Amino acid sequence: MLATAEKVLHWPFSRTMHGRPPVEFDLLRTESACPVLLPAGATESRRAWLVTAYDDVRQALADPRLSADEVRPGAPVRIQVPPGERPSSFLRMDDPDHARLRSMITSEFTAHRARAVRPVVQQRIDDLLDILAASPGAADLQQVFTRALPTMIIAGILGVPTADTGNFVELTRTVLSQDDPMVAFAAYQQITQYLRDLAVSKLAEPGEDLMSRVATKHVRTGHLTIDQLVGIARLVLIAGHETTTNQLALNVLSLLLDANLRAQVLTDGGAKIGQYVEEAMRYWSISQDAILRQATVDLELGGVQMRAGDAVVISIPAANNDPAMFADQDVIRLDRDSGKHLQWGYGPHFCLGAPLARLEMELALRSLFERFPSLALAVDDPAPLYRTDTIFFGVKTLPVTWDPELPRR
Repeated sequence: MLATAEKVLHWPFSRTMHGRPPVEFDLLRTESACPVLLPAGATESRRAWLVTAYDDVRQALADPRLSADEVRPGAPVRIQVPPGERPSSFLRMDDPDHARLRSMITSEFTAHRARAVRPVVQQRIDDLLDILAASPGAADLQQVFTRALPTMIIAGILGVPTADTGNFVELTRTVLSQDDPMVAFAAYQQITQYLRDLAVSKLAEPGEDLMSRVATKHVRTGHLTIDQLVGIARLVLIAGHETTTNQLALNVLSLLLDANLRAQVLTDGGAKIGQYVEEAMRYWSISQDAILRQATVDLELGGVQMRAGDAVVISIPAANNDPAMFADQDVIRLDRDSGKHLQWGYGPHFCLGAPLARLEMELALRSLFERFPSLALAVDDPAPLYRTDTIFFGVKTLPVTWDPELPRR
């Protein structure tokens, strides 16, 4: 079996030319957890266990014996930013510290909160589509809509001035790239310094935003440091717009590539848009294996015995495309129970922003195709559009055309 073979595979693997998860997963799921070699970058190259089967991945995400703490000796690193003296955010912490810091912003991302901001999100969508409508029937939808919308929403929630959003978008893309660790770290430091300055200003002059509320309630009372607030803000900023940006663009792309799917999703006033969003998240699985853990004790997982200190790669794309869980995994099907996909995570690190991201994507898809029923992809082959050299899979551009003479809402 691969788990006991001398050969160790080099990770990460490459997606297919169609943007689907690596073909290696189809072979590895039938075996035990597989040894892989993590690339050198922010830390030295090292061996890790790759977990690919759905049941094993789900177990690993919730297993307290697998630590997310990035400052533990020997902790594996995926983002090319060297670990510091303290975890960069609560995402890279274990309980109870993780739970304590996460609880400080939980109320900001509830389903109730998402419903409350629905009018704001819809207005942002309408404004952006008005700008798109002013174009002469062609545009890069990634730039003017699918990236702009999540950026504007998360910036407004955090309290980041609109004029600064373009800068942090580019810095975020650099941090999440896998090209040059030094360049990624420099961008990370710039974001950190910007947010530290912003946090200090929010503490001095609070506004009606997340950073101001956390600064007033927790920093001012001594329950949180400025650096911890910066870590929270940095996580919300990066995760809050980069993930939704890529997923929304891929959601649109799938509908542009498949006329039958598009008709199914948009029929009856878009009644199936919510189901489509979940199924498209399963299908694309944009996380690119960004979840790493370290075993704190000897344990058995995925059919192998792991030792304390071993690194573990938890593959969301492999799990979400496991045929044992999702039949016809290479097809977007609206008749399946997609709610069990793991793109939002599972266990204590389940995505806080899921209600908001769902809302943004559902409203955006409905409004976009209502306003632009003739929307079409402007290229024959989507393969060159894909952006693979990053933590979150997505597209570099999304060129589209439409008939400006057709009636719009």
